[in-house]
Amino acid sequence: MSPTRYRHRLTGIAAATLVVAAVTPATLASAAPSASVSPGTVAPGGRVSLNIAGCGTKTGKASSTLFGDVSLTPGNLEATNLYGTATVSRNATTGTHPVTFECGGAGGQRVTVSLQVSPGAARGGLGGSVDSMSPGQIALGGVLAAGALGTGAWVLRRRTAATR
Repeated sequence: MSPTRYRHRLTGIAAATLVVAAVTPATLASAAPSASVSPGTVAPGGRVSLNIAGCGTKTGKASSTLFGDVSLTPGNLEATNLYGTATVSRNATTGTHPVTFECGGAGGQRVTVSLQVSPGAARGGLGGSVDSMSPGQIALGGVLAAGALGTGAWVLRRRTAATR
């Protein structure tokens, strides 16, 4: 490669690098944080997880009329994500409610997401899988499961005896 062509190529690479370096800080500085509430639908008295990413600070808060102010803490050393949990008030009305996340102290970047409150969210624990069953139904299920296990053992034992 000739020296002139080599200089031309280096000049082009330097110019492209300069453009990328000039644009990147502006893009990162204007990027808004993203927030989420999980689950997105909850019953009054339920717990939700709060998460905001992209703050660039180690402190933040989430606030709503459903649960008041909640301090968010970093999930890692770089503080790229801030986490917290909240319990929705037992007196919460059904419908969509805003949850506002704020990065850092007062005047920091803000993001607002919605949280749906419904009257009939799923219960925790067994989730109703045993609650509506009678003791007779539970016993019958146990007998059927034991019978299936015994039949499987009997078939495997016969197969082993037949191959001898």
